Amino acid sequence: MLAYIPVRDGALGLQQPSTLRRTSMFARKLRATGFENASIRVVVGNIVLLDTTAALGELGWKTFPLNGWDAITEMDEHNRPIHTYQVCNVMEPNQNNWLRTNWISRDAAQKIYVEMKFTLRDCNSIPWVLGTCKETFNLYYMESDESHGVKFKPNQYTKIDTIAADESFTQMDLGDRILKLNTEVREVGPINKKGFYLAFQDIGACIALVSVRVYYKKCPFTVRNLAMFPDTIPRVDSSSLVEVRGSCVKSAEERDTPKLYCGADGDWLVPLGRCICSVGYEEVDGSCHACRPGFYKAFAGNVKCSKCPPHSSTYVEATSVCQCEKGYFRAEKDPPTMACTRPPSAPRNVIFNINETALMLEWSPPSDTGGRKDLTYSVICKKCGSDASQCEICGGGIRFIPRHTGLINSSVTVLDFVSHVNYTFEIEATNGVSELSFSPKQFTAITVTTDQDAPSLIGMVRKDWASQNSIALSWQEPDFPHGAILDYEIKYYEKVYPRIAPAFWHYLRVEEHEQLSYSSTRSKAPSVIITGLKPATKYIFHIRVRTAAGYSGYSQKFEFETGDETSDMAAEQGQILVIATAAVGGFTLLVILTLFFLITGRCQWYIKAKMKSEEKRRAHLQNGHLRFPGIKTYIDPDTYEDPSLAVHEFAKEIDPSRIRIERVIGAGEFGEVCSGRLKTPGKREIPVAIKTLKGGYVDRQRRDFLREASIMGQFDHPNIIRLEGVVTKSRPVMIVVEYMENGSLDSFLRKHDGHFTVIQLVGMLRGIASGMKYLSDMGYVHRDLAARNILVNSNLMCKVSDFGLSRVLEDDPEAAYTTSGGKIPIRWTAPEAIAYRKFSSASDAWSYGIVMWEVMSYGERPYWEMSNQDVILSIEEGYRLPAPMGCPASLHQLMLHCWQKERNHRPKFSDIVSFLDKLIRNPSTLHTLVEDVLVMPDSPGEVPEYPLFVSVSDWLDSIKMGQYKNNFMAAGFTTLDMVSRMSIDDIRRIGVVLIGHQRRIVSSLQTLRLHMMHIQEKGFHV
Repeated sequence: MLAYIPVRDGALGLQQPSTLRRTSMFARKLRATGFENASIRVVVGNIVLLDTTAALGELGWKTFPLNGWDAITEMDEHNRPIHTYQVCNVMEPNQNNWLRTNWISRDAAQKIYVEMKFTLRDCNSIPWVLGTCKETFNLYYMESDESHGVKFKPNQYTKIDTIAADESFTQMDLGDRILKLNTEVREVGPINKKGFYLAFQDIGACIALVSVRVYYKKCPFTVRNLAMFPDTIPRVDSSSLVEVRGSCVKSAEERDTPKLYCGADGDWLVPLGRCICSVGYEEVDGSCHACRPGFYKAFAGNVKCSKCPPHSSTYVEATSVCQCEKGYFRAEKDPPTMACTRPPSAPRNVIFNINETALMLEWSPPSDTGGRKDLTYSVICKKCGSDASQCEICGGGIRFIPRHTGLINSSVTVLDFVSHVNYTFEIEATNGVSELSFSPKQFTAITVTTDQDAPSLIGMVRKDWASQNSIALSWQEPDFPHGAILDYEIKYYEKVYPRIAPAFWHYLRVEEHEQLSYSSTRSKAPSVIITGLKPATKYIFHIRVRTAAGYSGYSQKFEFETGDETSDMAAEQGQILVIATAAVGGFTLLVILTLFFLITGRCQWYIKAKMKSEEKRRAHLQNGHLRFPGIKTYIDPDTYEDPSLAVHEFAKEIDPSRIRIERVIGAGEFGEVCSGRLKTPGKREIPVAIKTLKGGYVDRQRRDFLREASIMGQFDHPNIIRLEGVVTKSRPVMIVVEYMENGSLDSFLRKHDGHFTVIQLVGMLRGIASGMKYLSDMGYVHRDLAARNILVNSNLMCKVSDFGLSRVLEDDPEAAYTTSGGKIPIRWTAPEAIAYRKFSSASDAWSYGIVMWEVMSYGERPYWEMSNQDVILSIEEGYRLPAPMGCPASLHQLMLHCWQKERNHRPKFSDIVSFLDKLIRNPSTLHTLVEDVLVMPDSPGEVPEYPLFVSVSDWLDSIKMGQYKNNFMAAGFTTLDMVSRMSIDDIRRIGVVLIGHQRRIVSSLQTLRLHMMHIQEKGFHV
């Protein structure tokens, strides 16, 4: 600013300083203020059209009149110019001084911004002002397609704004070498023509324009999500955004269309879509780089390159698949992530056993499987003479069960072979890459001489005699025993027609019903006396003979009946009559005397018992429930006129002095949950969990809090959380339950992901099902069964807890609790409960299926990130949760049946417990995983298919032929695949001689074959 106030006539006694002197003082004061060219901040994304601080020469702006604004230029200590324009004609009235810039091209701008830095002197600090002093100046602009040269017409300019200083300086500031710099920014737009002029009007101020910067904003070039977005000019309307589509960086491809939106302030907003690095490239610092040698990436995506799998390598960049080493291969269907493998070595330890008319071969897997799991076996049969070089292929006369190629199990049964012949069996192991190798095949051979024959069947069996509890049978020896007879086996069972409930996951068609269990005995001679039978009852008998060559088949069915009571009593009737006559007199006298002494006391006891029974009955009727002797029934606390009475009836009051609270472990709906110790007189302290009711509660909250205790107090089961007691007569009100060290099941599983065996997980599920069976038997519906409401102790025992949403189920097994309000846990709730608020034990079974899924997925959230509405719609359309990774097929099968839409088709908890017990007793049934047998549905709404049975034993039980399990196992039919290939001759040969049983098995085989064919068509093995 000017160091002195300029006066033309020297009236102040001061001399007008020169321009040079004034500019030097101004520059020094600007430097003292800290202003330099370098201090101008350049904002990234702003395009500068004019910046006076960057101009090297004179600015050349026009002034009107000529003696108005003065142009001052000086070099700073860095030899950079400082261009300023200043005016201070405050001693003269009616000032109208204009300063106009040169023509400025607007470039691509639609809206421009003008940033002005200036100083302004306070009018009150100027002495002897003759004119009208101002502390503002005006900013104007004019659009033009070209430069106007020297022409200047103020009336053509449009006013932008009046500019005022936030801070002004005084004469004292000048003395202290302090100038107060003001910065103001104004926006102008829209600009439609090619360029524009700016004009500054002074109307009587003492001002210095230090710098002017004109710019417009843009969204600068950027790279987001591997997509490039160019410089973009925002729209004039600050409320609208410019949509910009990006282009993928080099070696990347679109996954979703990448988009950004340019905001009015030059900021990129709302990123959408993305690009991903192509095959063989990985993302590094916002770009896609080729995979290094020794690494590969088989799929497009923003993941890192992976090291080549074992036995493979690559020596070039950007590789999608690593090449296998010599001697190793990758099958056509093997993923690139799989290690290269090789053919297996030969099978080991081949043994044979001739049983009846079957030759069974067994062997051990190869010592080297080649690194693969798709191991199969082939058996080649050769008939050889005395010279091994004279062997020939056996031909079509001999049969293999299940077949001679593509065997999954390490055993095979050979039928229809000729006796007294040398057979050589070559067993070869192959896998998915055996056909790719040119190495010689590896096999193991064994030579078998068939020099034993099985005995023929037993012929006619006759009944020699029968009593009330015994039957004597005899028969002739077989015509061709083929060796010494060791003994006979007699199998028998009662001929009955039992009512057998169908298996809960499928329906069976059975032509006839017979006793599934049977008894057997042995005899050295061709006769036997069987005792311990029921009177007047028909029994079915089968007999077979055993020699050194093995067992024969069972004989045909023989039916005999035991005697009734009259036949046995006839011989003894006379003796009984004499004894009875002699005893009648003495017995009658004894009875009379006994009654005489007891009748008085008996009557009194009966009256008291009757009154007590009636009193108890009335008490239960008063509460709306009648309990029958021997049946424990749940009583809803809400049926009590005073619900607090239910607490005292079902929960034990605890003296608070016996409770020691140690720490807070959580928070519940009503207050804190703590852990502590409970001291019981005469016993040691036990750890407990204490739920407390927070202060300031109302009566309704207290009733709701204690309601759960009224419910828990009625339960006594190892898989239901145990209530120790309540504290209601002092504050705080507390519910004390047993302490479960491992907390809730869902968080426990997430914390120990993958740490348990399948059998341990099944054990947990079995405990939960057992607890739910107990609740269901009591007529009680939980309504909120979920892993978060299952607690786990240190022994991994799971216990059902949290009875806040529970309701009573009435005596009618089809009844369900209906409510018009309340929160429903959608992901765990059956469809009918969501739609109609109708809860039952069947809806609890649906929830149990979800709990199974949570357990097998180690606490994963059901339906993942789907919204509740999407879950409801998906279930209605038939969608069901897929099996978690590593889930046995039998468990996912049970889940799917828990999720039947028709609730009456869901299994009961008693069925679930029985099924899980069966899996635990036969852990081999858990080895078949869903990914091994799953048949994907053709339509999205279909439920995945599984084999109906996981073992031959299960299949035989389902068709009521469980008595033949040993026959199938002994004959080598150990898998469903083998069984599906059986013929009627095979069935007869293994000992099924009853025509009705043969028909039943054959008809069931038809269904089994169709199912197995469908599975194998999909490329799976069972």
